[in-house]
Amino acid sequence: MPPSSQTGHESPRLIRGVGLTSATALNMIDMIGVGPFITIPLMVSAMGGPQAMLGWILGAIFAMCDGLVWAELGAAMPQSGGSYGYLREIYGPNRLGRLVSFLFVWQLSFSAPLSIASGSIGLAGYASYFWPGLEKQYAARHWSVPLPILGRLQLHWMVSGATFVAIGMVALAAALLYRKITSIGWISKILLAGVLATTFWIIFAGLSHFDASRAFSFPPGAFTLSRNFFLGLGSAMLVATYDYWGYYNVAFLGDEVKDPAKTIPRAILLSIFLVACLYVVMNVSILGVVPWREIQMGQDNRGLYVVSIFMRKIYGPWAANLATGLVMWTAFASIFSLMLGYSRVPYAAALDGNYFKAFARVHFDGRFPYVSLLALAMVAALFCFLSLADVIAGLVVIRITLQFLVQAIGLIVLRIRRPDLPRPFRMWLYPLPALAASVGFVFVLISRTNSLTQIRYAALILISGVTIYLLRAWKHGEWPFGTPVERTASN
Repeated sequence: MPPSSQTGHESPRLIRGVGLTSATALNMIDMIGVGPFITIPLMVSAMGGPQAMLGWILGAIFAMCDGLVWAELGAAMPQSGGSYGYLREIYGPNRLGRLVSFLFVWQLSFSAPLSIASGSIGLAGYASYFWPGLEKQYAARHWSVPLPILGRLQLHWMVSGATFVAIGMVALAAALLYRKITSIGWISKILLAGVLATTFWIIFAGLSHFDASRAFSFPPGAFTLSRNFFLGLGSAMLVATYDYWGYYNVAFLGDEVKDPAKTIPRAILLSIFLVACLYVVMNVSILGVVPWREIQMGQDNRGLYVVSIFMRKIYGPWAANLATGLVMWTAFASIFSLMLGYSRVPYAAALDGNYFKAFARVHFDGRFPYVSLLALAMVAALFCFLSLADVIAGLVVIRITLQFLVQAIGLIVLRIRRPDLPRPFRMWLYPLPALAASVGFVFVLISRTNSLTQIRYAALILISGVTIYLLRAWKHGEWPFGTPVERTASN
């Protein structure tokens, strides 16, 4: 149904229809997604052996530390948009916070579609197990553009049958989300059932055929603390960071969560704990069946189809086919959850008058931000033309640089600036988790080979975002050019 025109003095309001079970389900399907099923080879290749498990273990610790940041902020300021509202309040709503929150939404205009595209590309990759012809490339091109100060920016895109499958999955998710939030809770639970069935089957199959000597066949010098070890660990943790992300999804739906002061922290921390347990057991199970040397990237597509290879070794072709279908289901669940949560962020910023006003439009009958949803889907479809490795690296670096670091440090700033702010949930062992999360993020940024490549993209987004904000601020007489006036959804 097309959106009805909005009449009267008030726009339709969002519905508080997401309880703890649905919130945790949305977080978990966002976190699990296709990530762990396609990134095991990346982790193993990065560290050169099963010691790559360190990446998932450390990733879980840092996810919990950062989750405590989200839990305190989400309980104190439950609102649509999550970080947008947090950063605005932390750094001053009428001063620096206005710029910082705008930059958050601006980077999300790139990082959120990248995240959705990663799930879509991963799903299309597994579809190629059924239809190998999807892998055939029809076109590919590499660009290298020199820019002042930033250096040379590189971009590679390609077109194959899998590309169009990925785009089709984005369109399907957008169609399912084009409805009331109360109609989405049951969809998320059905999707989660498929995700958990896939994960538990892999765990059962792996543990029942587990070979410890295969799982822990560390190469010589695996734990030697050399420069290469830390470079490999940095690359492995970048992938693990991608795998765990999604624990904060419920924070973007703050205006649609029941009893948010309790539900948001519980959903965040519970989803991290459950998914961390599943990841570690599942990945050890796979390595106990498939020798790690066979699943490194670049060997007969084994890296891409690691779960399919795993099931074929144990049960034969029928199991490989069924597992492949379940992984595709899991990937789609992640696309669905990501698109739901992120579509609320530009809406919240536009409603606040700090983003383009079209994003503030709410569907009159369904009462959801339909412009934001459709725009997100269209940009994600474009990113489906990029390679999976480029999408993951670009996503993680952009978001760490322009969101997670600023927010983790910002929680400490907010404690100092606003000690009077009601905090239904307070970070455990404050401020250690916020500091530990910040250190982990910096390590991921700099402890990798070719780390400057993605940092240049983040810098370009930062510079362009600041430029756009200053032009808008000058036009409207806002900070730093004047005192902002109260207005809703201005352009």
